[in-house]
Amino acid sequence: MRQFRGRRIGLLGGSFNPAHAGHRHISLTALRRLGLDEVWWLVSPQNPLKSTDGMAALDARMNRARLVARHPRIRVTDIERRLGTRFTRDTVAALQRRFPAERFVWLMGADNLAQLPRWARWEDLVRRVPVAVFDRTPYSHRIMSGQAAHRFRGALLPQHRARDLWRQAPPALGFIRMRRHALSATAIRNGTMTDETTGHTGLAEGPRISRMDITNGTEGPDNTLLDLIEASLDDDKAEQVVRIDLKGKTQIADYMLVASGRSSRHVAAIAEHIVEKLKASGHGRPKIEGLQTCDWVLVDACDVIVHVFRPEVRDFYNLEKMWAVDLGTNGEQAAT
Repeated sequence: MRQFRGRRIGLLGGSFNPAHAGHRHISLTALRRLGLDEVWWLVSPQNPLKSTDGMAALDARMNRARLVARHPRIRVTDIERRLGTRFTRDTVAALQRRFPAERFVWLMGADNLAQLPRWARWEDLVRRVPVAVFDRTPYSHRIMSGQAAHRFRGALLPQHRARDLWRQAPPALGFIRMRRHALSATAIRNGTMTDETTGHTGLAEGPRISRMDITNGTEGPDNTLLDLIEASLDDDKAEQVVRIDLKGKTQIADYMLVASGRSSRHVAAIAEHIVEKLKASGHGRPKIEGLQTCDWVLVDACDVIVHVFRPEVRDFYNLEKMWAVDLGTNGEQAAT
């Protein structure tokens, strides 16, 4: 069998009005569960099914999406504007023509599956690209027995074949059960919920950063996984290591560690040694992303997420600012 050499890309389309942690949650789940190389956020100039009332300008929604995404394998794009397409089926067809070597999977929440029959030429869309449907309780049980799911019930893959969805000839649907994320764009716009990634309660007022309680390192938690990773960073002389306590603030992880390497080679060595040490200590093999360029490498050890940057890339993304960490004038983490 000829080996596939292109990229496996998930497409998450929508108004992103505004983008929020729920979009990121689905994207990270898709990267892990579907074995994707990238997820593209297709920020639509205007969803044909939505009113223009309360719709922020495209550039503002793009900037917000970039702030929320902040991941080396999530790409935010306004390619629909450049392609001149309005309907999802046409956008997917144009992307398949422009990128013939890639394999695409359309990503959607279970609530959107209920609206799918309202989309223009929706059956043609399902026959053109595999579709991954992500669990959004309480919608899921009702929707999976709805018109769209019933129409393509023979194309539904079992859970254990989710990682094969990208290679399936459409129509092919995969239903992905996952931990629910409660955030919605509607609730953020209405001011009834706050986005945990930015502390933001509405697009019009602009991105706002909440101050988080940051562990300043005087007393380390009784956490073997965290201790192992911090020891590995210290052994490899990682620079400006910052620990951020996320417990009770996000569902992403319990802790986030941010560190710098002096060069791309140093960044790669730091990340690879973390993976090796965790595997040797019985913690399994964590997910590692970004080794292609080693500008920004992410190690996902479930309860602890590690970001290792080259210094100039770290300065550009300024990940600590998202969590309101003050590094001080000498680059050391300060109490907040």
